Amino acid sequence: MFIKSLSTIAAAVLLSVSTSASATNSMLSSWYGGYFHGRTTANGETYDMYGLTAAHKTLPFGTKLRVCYQGCVDVYVNDRGPYIGARELDLSYGAAREIGLIKPGVDYVSVSHI
Repeated sequence: MFIKSLSTIAAAVLLSVSTSASATNSMLSSWYGGYFHGRTTANGETYDMYGLTAAHKTLPFGTKLRVCYQGCVDVYVNDRGPYIGARELDLSYGAAREIGLIKPGVDYVSVSHI
């Protein structure tokens, strides 16, 4: 009985943690810049490192996102990536600068669809 109660409590705690994590829409994010500036993105546009764009592995091109860290910025997905570790979103240098992500380089950001 005691072990069954602990299992029920553990399941409830795990459920509440996973529910909160999905509600915040947190993504491990990084930024990319100079090396890619002027190159062609996956959707055929020319990458502008000063623009407000993002790369994501699966979101449809044109998806608009509000990304928040120390500030918030609206971006649209026009490229694929990132392909390093567990990163989920790559922001253009301009977008990362707007929210204060340049110095840390990689961190969790809050993301919502707009």
